[in-house]
Amino acid sequence: MPDRTPLLATQESAAFSVISRYIAQTLISIQEKHPEWIAEKYRKTPWAKPDFQSVLIGKLTKSFKVASDTASLMLTAKKYLQILLVPEFIKSPQFNKLFAKIQQLAESKIAPAKSQNSVSPKPQTPTANQIAPESVGIAILLLDVENLQLTIETEKFLEGISHYPIQIKVAFANWRSMGKKDAEFHQRGYQLIHVPPGKDSADLKMATVGASIFVHYPTAKEIFVCSSDRALTHLSNTLQAHGLTVFQVRKQIDKIIVLNSKTGQVETHSLVTLLEITPLEQLVIQLKELIKKEQQRTSAQWIKLSTISALFRDNYGLVLNEVVARHLPDTKTRDIFIKYPTDFVVHQPSETSQTYVTLFEVKLSPQPPILNKENPNNSITAPAKLTEINSLEDLEIAIVKIVGDLTGNSPNNSVFLSNVGSEFHRQYGKQITQIIKDFNLGRKFPKFLQSCDSLQLKKAEKGWQVSLK
Repeated sequence: MPDRTPLLATQESAAFSVISRYIAQTLISIQEKHPEWIAEKYRKTPWAKPDFQSVLIGKLTKSFKVASDTASLMLTAKKYLQILLVPEFIKSPQFNKLFAKIQQLAESKIAPAKSQNSVSPKPQTPTANQIAPESVGIAILLLDVENLQLTIETEKFLEGISHYPIQIKVAFANWRSMGKKDAEFHQRGYQLIHVPPGKDSADLKMATVGASIFVHYPTAKEIFVCSSDRALTHLSNTLQAHGLTVFQVRKQIDKIIVLNSKTGQVETHSLVTLLEITPLEQLVIQLKELIKKEQQRTSAQWIKLSTISALFRDNYGLVLNEVVARHLPDTKTRDIFIKYPTDFVVHQPSETSQTYVTLFEVKLSPQPPILNKENPNNSITAPAKLTEINSLEDLEIAIVKIVGDLTGNSPNNSVFLSNVGSEFHRQYGKQITQIIKDFNLGRKFPKFLQSCDSLQLKKAEKGWQVSLK
């Protein structure tokens, strides 16, 4: 990319952020009104949440910065849109309107910035058919470092909000007590103003300097007042009374909140660094690989859910329940395994015990872990109600318990299949054949029993009989 002056680089950076934010907001609007236009891989991603917006805007802005001209920027934007949106929408008139708007933003914000910094024999006057560049103006950032510290990423977020380049940055603090922060902020282009120690010294100095900032910088159009101290509201009112747009910037737990005092609009920026969002299908593959490796390492078929969570964190640097919550809001970690019954089997011996998970294999289904070894006949707790049957393993345990109870007084220790079905319906209020259909097995009741390692099925004159192995 050709060398640019600091002013031009700042203006282009702000323009890139504006275009990125427009694409992000458009994606949110499409998801609300026409989710079918979004590629299936990203259709369930909560783009409206500030964290996801921040990640997308950051990636777009970073990609746009390497563009050498407007044409290459538009090519980059189109590549991203082709990834996020379905091909049918890319070919539609609606997409043409969207792309034309992006091009308009690129030409109106980047081209004027370059022309203002190029050598020209005389000022250019826009014709009636041209888009006039924004009026000459700058934005100013006032920062109480003792109260709030901005990262470089947060500054880029503020640049994206501003309609003018942030050319003046002033930081207030008792620098003697800030270690090497003075060198850091000086290197980032801040003017440093030292204040003596004392409560609210930085705020008071910032209010004094800020109240007359428009006199020293008559081209200032926007002011960012960065402090979590609400006492600076008076400064914001004073600046707004002189025609400036004031953005009140404050920190709230792990977020930066920006309030436009003129419009009342609130923008949010997450301070938590988000890693790449793992697609749901990829997450399932990762979990299966972790379980298989742990099975091979320990020679145990059933793996504790807590162990899987720890392995996931160690291997991918992410908290499993947080990742699951992004894909399945308001759910627990175990729900990701229940959602895929053809990949996983979930077992919880009792309400107070830990949850165990194994891989679903039709040929060899491992016996669930036994908690009470002293009494093997009663070691497995059968589901007490229908809502506790959440996996094929739960279903097998329920049937084993019924067969055991029904064959207690039988000479040959077997019972007709129809009797098992009737007893299941009596205890759980639902036909067992319907339960099997709910698990999408695509097989009948006898076929399912044949796949159960704990049960034995044989053909008799009057029908199928089942017994315990």
